[in-house]
Amino acid sequence: MCSDCNCQEVRVRFAPSPTGPFHIGGARSALFNYLLARKTGGKLVLRIEDTDRERSTPESEENIKAALKWLGMTWDEGVDVGGPYGPYHQMERLDIYKKYTDQLLAEGKAYYCYCTDEELEAERQALSAKGETPRYMGKCAHLTAEQIAQYEAEGRKPTVRFRVPKDQQILIHDLVRGDVVFDSNGIGDFVIVKSDGIPTYNYAVVIDDSLMHITHVIRAEEHLSNTPRQCLIYDALGFPKPTFGHISLILGKDHTKMSKRHGATSVDQYRQLGYLPEGIDNFLALLGWSPKGEQEIFSMEELAKEFSMDSVAKNPAVFDLDKLNHINQHYMRQLSEEALYEVAKPHMLAKGYITGDEEGEKLAWLHKVVATAKEYVYCASQIPDMVEMYFTDEFGFENEEAEAVLKAETVPSVINCLLTELPNMEALDIPAVKALFKKIQKTTKLKGKDVFMPIRVALTGNQHGPELAAMIPLLGVERTAKRVKASCAKVGIEL
Repeated sequence: MCSDCNCQEVRVRFAPSPTGPFHIGGARSALFNYLLARKTGGKLVLRIEDTDRERSTPESEENIKAALKWLGMTWDEGVDVGGPYGPYHQMERLDIYKKYTDQLLAEGKAYYCYCTDEELEAERQALSAKGETPRYMGKCAHLTAEQIAQYEAEGRKPTVRFRVPKDQQILIHDLVRGDVVFDSNGIGDFVIVKSDGIPTYNYAVVIDDSLMHITHVIRAEEHLSNTPRQCLIYDALGFPKPTFGHISLILGKDHTKMSKRHGATSVDQYRQLGYLPEGIDNFLALLGWSPKGEQEIFSMEELAKEFSMDSVAKNPAVFDLDKLNHINQHYMRQLSEEALYEVAKPHMLAKGYITGDEEGEKLAWLHKVVATAKEYVYCASQIPDMVEMYFTDEFGFENEEAEAVLKAETVPSVINCLLTELPNMEALDIPAVKALFKKIQKTTKLKGKDVFMPIRVALTGNQHGPELAAMIPLLGVERTAKRVKASCAKVGIEL
């Protein structure tokens, strides 16, 4: 038995609509369901809600599945893997929905509605004008056989509406929000089957969750307003209700609803930018869930062990890009030299720095080049700019302050000493270059900064960047000398 419920097996589902790129908020919902399933030894079901025929596409479905797999979220039942309660696409379940629709109609719990869009809009506007909540007022709730015949003769295609009970308090026990109460009188009879025979979301989701034995429905707060309608359908069909948990909205740093102005919004955008799945998972878990201690870096295994719905906050979560970058940088720094090169590879290819066919000494050199950027980037797409110096000797000073570094009176002695000693080095590696810098300090009687900074600016044009002792062996003696001389010439230093 798990601590998050009173059942022997937790069954949760993630049920996205394949109508566009997989949103980062959807990934957070999927993650919370995944973690709850893994924490409790339960099952995660992946169901595709594809009843929006105009917007649903196979491409979007593949995008969702690929993103989930990239993030390391495997599912136990559902699309692609099968299971005992399929099919797992809603459009393949229409016969199932019809069976229950016929039942509701026969029991008088639903009825055909022949109202046109124009009539419904007029009703909405009339209610709004009176300051009332727009809702269906039941015009077709008690049609006579003659009225139905007339509407049929006019060629009207009916919807099916659910008959909402009057004067009923709908109580929802929510894992995140506590007890929430809705008044059935404010709902109005709602459509459960559209005129084309396709069920609406609120209807299909109840049947699917019930027949798939879903015990916990963990989803975004925006679905809370749907829940009373769904509870009424559960009751009408005699289905037991699952335990609900509505997790908070994700807001931007300005506390408005997250949108493109706050940065990338789809999982695939972050993948293309070179973020790591481990970093995304870790960050998303902390959007609304608070671990007990001060730890903020968690592997997926640690998250599954620590996660609890008891620690999910109902206050909105703030998408702090700086925090994501901080967490992802941690994971970037954990990568091996070879793994770092692999995540950098598509970005290096796009920049034209590699062909992808490199091998032997050239590949080994590239591995070391990319490794020089490891401590300074938070995602792989930044790496090409950090290693640009290895692929071109054309560069300028980053600003006037950098250029001014080379105008100090001690700079010529430092550069001359460097250029004199470089060709005489027996080995060109990090220890040898560090020893060279100490020799320059001793010869010129200057502090470390007065030696390192002018060499760095002369070599790269910048005051900050990867370790000098690692860069010089990768550039080699000739390129190092060429770059340093060119920089000195720009500021009028005669060597």
